[in-house]
Amino acid sequence: MIEVKNLTKKFGDTKALDGIDFTVNKGEILGFLGPNGAGKTTAMKILTSFWPQDDGEVKIDDQDIKTHSLETRKKIGYLPETVPLYEDMTVYEYLKFVASVRDIKKADINDKIREVAGSCGLQNVLKKAVEELSKGYRQRLGLAQAIIHDPEVLILDEPTTGLDPNQIVEIRDLIKKIGREKTVIFSTHILGEVSATCDRVVIINNGQIVGEGTPDALAEKAGRREKIYIKIKGYQEDVLRVLREMPGISKAEVKDQEADRVFGYEIEPEPGQDIRENLSRTVFHKGWVVLELNRQTYNLEDVFRQLTQ
Repeated sequence: MIEVKNLTKKFGDTKALDGIDFTVNKGEILGFLGPNGAGKTTAMKILTSFWPQDDGEVKIDDQDIKTHSLETRKKIGYLPETVPLYEDMTVYEYLKFVASVRDIKKADINDKIREVAGSCGLQNVLKKAVEELSKGYRQRLGLAQAIIHDPEVLILDEPTTGLDPNQIVEIRDLIKKIGREKTVIFSTHILGEVSATCDRVVIINNGQIVGEGTPDALAEKAGRREKIYIKIKGYQEDVLRVLREMPGISKAEVKDQEADRVFGYEIEPEPGQDIRENLSRTVFHKGWVVLELNRQTYNLEDVFRQLTQ
């Protein structure tokens, strides 16, 4: 559905995008993940024909966005990081305006407004002025304007920025609902949003793609390792020394502190080693108190830190 090849964009001597390649399949929600300033928004603006690229090629449904600019724009719904809303309009007036700009037939506009208002949960605020809307409803309205012309592709740039936890869940569920029927690129730097919403992930850093795949596949490529977390009541120096001298442990570090002499330790076993039994016996022999012990694997946050540091 979307093909990006050697996409490059410069601002002065700085390369915001440095020859990136990726694809998005039809009906897929792709998480475009990276730290602030990584190049996510630049890529979004090029894909929507808002900015031209300096080099490379972007195709949407096999059409080049340069040579078929108007055709490809009609296939895209775009929610930028700052939602472009007119404060003095009502929600209904704003959606009617967007519908007319998108060349929706006058006879169909009211039906389209009712449809997107239902999908985005705006039925109760259609008569409200935009300036009276909460941040959550503004994001809903931004999504409504992006889908009112029934685009094949939806591009969302940081759609949950500034929302409270309840609003984030609402917008996340809405994106997943929309994603059942459309191809979605979902740009964010919030790791939990990607895991909860996206089918596949592209990680970008300093204008280059440093990882691509499902969260599990990325963990494998980054060298997935098991971790043991253990919370022990004992003197930190003694505990660390014993842990680091134990066979089968490649790394042991203090993870957190709960109280005086109560520390959580993160341990990386050597590949293929199950150290839990020996660890339990050692801690018991030393007379320390174990308050917590669990087995973990690297998650998306670990992979993200490893690939973008």
